[in-house]
Amino acid sequence: MSTADQSPAPAGTADAATAALTGRRRVAFATYVDGPRLPGFLALLRSLALSNPTVCEDYLVLHDGLPDAAVERIRALRPRTVLRPVDTERLLAHAGGDPARVARFAPLEAFRIREYGTLLVLDAELTVRGRLTRLLRLRDGLAAPSVPGGGGGADGVPALDGRLLVVQQDHLTDDFCARLDAEARTGTARDGADVLAAVLHARGGKPVQLDAIGAGSPLAPAQAEAEAADADGGADGDAAFHAEFLALPGAVHHDLLAHFGLPHVARTGDLATARRVAAAQIEAGEYQEAVDLLSALPVPLDDAWPHEVLGLALTSVSRYDEAQAHLLLATADPGRAASAFSRLAQLTWVRGEDAESRRYALAGLSVDPTHTPSRNALLRLDLDLPGTRGPEPVREGPARKQLAHVAFYMPMRGNAGDRVLPESVRLAFDPETGPRNWHSVHAHRLFDEAALRQVNARRGVVVGGGGLFLPDTAPNGNSAWQWNVPDDLLERITVPLAVYAVGFNTFDGQSYRQERFATAVRKLVEKSAFFGLRNHGSIAQVRRLLPPGLQDRVRYQPCPTTVTRHLVPGWRDPAEREDTVLLNAAYDRSGMRFGHDYGHFLAQLAEAVRRIGRHAEVRCAAHTPEDDRIAVDLRRDHGVSLPVIPMYDYGTAEILDVYARTRLVIGMRGHAGMIPFGCGTPIISLVSHPKMAYFLADVDRAEWGVSVHERHLADILTERAVAVLDDHPAAVADVLGRQDELWRVTRENAAELSRLF
Repeated sequence: MSTADQSPAPAGTADAATAALTGRRRVAFATYVDGPRLPGFLALLRSLALSNPTVCEDYLVLHDGLPDAAVERIRALRPRTVLRPVDTERLLAHAGGDPARVARFAPLEAFRIREYGTLLVLDAELTVRGRLTRLLRLRDGLAAPSVPGGGGGADGVPALDGRLLVVQQDHLTDDFCARLDAEARTGTARDGADVLAAVLHARGGKPVQLDAIGAGSPLAPAQAEAEAADADGGADGDAAFHAEFLALPGAVHHDLLAHFGLPHVARTGDLATARRVAAAQIEAGEYQEAVDLLSALPVPLDDAWPHEVLGLALTSVSRYDEAQAHLLLATADPGRAASAFSRLAQLTWVRGEDAESRRYALAGLSVDPTHTPSRNALLRLDLDLPGTRGPEPVREGPARKQLAHVAFYMPMRGNAGDRVLPESVRLAFDPETGPRNWHSVHAHRLFDEAALRQVNARRGVVVGGGGLFLPDTAPNGNSAWQWNVPDDLLERITVPLAVYAVGFNTFDGQSYRQERFATAVRKLVEKSAFFGLRNHGSIAQVRRLLPPGLQDRVRYQPCPTTVTRHLVPGWRDPAEREDTVLLNAAYDRSGMRFGHDYGHFLAQLAEAVRRIGRHAEVRCAAHTPEDDRIAVDLRRDHGVSLPVIPMYDYGTAEILDVYARTRLVIGMRGHAGMIPFGCGTPIISLVSHPKMAYFLADVDRAEWGVSVHERHLADILTERAVAVLDDHPAAVADVLGRQDELWRVTRENAAELSRLF
């Protein structure tokens, strides 16, 4: 699936709030529907799904009253349906008091919608025959087709075909609605399209011209489809439509696949569709739903793929014995064996069975010597922990003198930012970060009786850092967040426990779908002697899950990477810096980061790189191998070449050195902002995740961030980057001044923690 065709998850209050933080452009469809137009609208919904199966935005149904049966038919054909009543009296006035003409003016009601950045307003009697990608990528003005043949209205006003409107946020305003109302009240317009054309003509505006509806357009009249929809027999017709949709080649949107696939599976028992839906549910974090779906069907012993998907789902809810049985069955198929063996290697590693994990990883490589997940499983077993790198790793010190440290320990070629984090957390407690003073507990491994004994033998346990409150990196059913700890074992920890600089890291449109997470967090706060989150945005998110008596126990502890200069023993600020600007982009969960705007982002970034490159050399700082993609895409699509710094191959000291010696970092990943900031280097954040906005708010520098969706991204990014480069000493001084406040908070918390441990 292309990035531009991926859509964000269902809308709601929380989704709108996070979109406001990141500037994400929320897109929706809107159609006026009444009784006579219902058959055509049902045909429109079918055609939209079949022609654009990777697109599933909110669909606003504008209406003046629909019977329950009609609403049920609409919802059966489109998930994320939002019913929106219209003002009948206002429309009746626009129509000169003639009820028969009300529907002609109803599309004007779409301009009163405020919570979306782009609306595609479609007439109920259209059908979609092609991809809408071009329309979804429009970002400026108001687009509408002209009338075929070039017809015009009164007073020389160009006529518009109002059956399709692409409306941007700058037209979704009270002022524009007032202009529409005033024009409609003159009584000279035949319909809403005439009203709109007159208002645009009067203010000197000119809609972006789209192809006329007809041949070569993605939309066309739908009389035949409307008749079919009216006579399709309701649910029986849906069954045929579901089968047609599920037979489409290529990727489909998760919401559409689940919406049409689940009733198809319930009706037919089709295992192949159940496997597809379950895999999509796993990707969306619906782990228990995937287990329930596949467990309800008989899976033949020799059908490997469903066994593998069920095994993955069971692993994700911590039903490890059952998961292992299904994954072992999947290894019998040569086509699935490498994948199944790598999943077994992951499962047994989670359970602390290192010898078995190695055996399964090697089995995966024996089937496919190029299989990356199996190779990564071996790398994880040979993980370099903080303070252990070198020819003679330091042995652990006496248990009674150690702190246990629960963290996500990243192997080489993993995320560079996550590799820096554990050592940074330890520096906030002790300048010695190695095993003499620390006992490492990998957060993703099952916290079992043996782990409990080891932790209780230490003088305390620290949990952090990083965005451990994230539902999908290493899912488990014990806590539903990144520390795989069952409640009963958490309760039996007898040494002081501190949660330190953890982040709440959900993306736009992503949420915890389990009550298990809320109860686990409540128990964690109750158990903790210190509970510090790394930004105030995370604090607000977690406090929402807690009863009033626990909310005040959640406090602010900045990520220790943001005060690196104060933590690293013997740190010296660079006497000179390289004349470089480092650029970082992230591609994990790209649909949530970019929505339909990746092409726009890339074009704008290419222009900014060209302009900034006149002042300093721009290089790509890749935190993961996937981050190299920005260099590939800029070169392929825009002819812009960047050298790549593979930070995923660097150790902590090398990463800090690179970030300390550059003049500016333009980063999308959280720690492509926080780590250079901690080194005293100016930053500009490419905001695609709420955590970046949270951090910039904490340091009172929102202007250091620019949304990846920003319409004028190139201009803003260039202006801010050049300002930093032109007066670099002032920019560095600003960073150091912001850092002083974070260091003050860190020192105050350190005083309390020293008494605790």
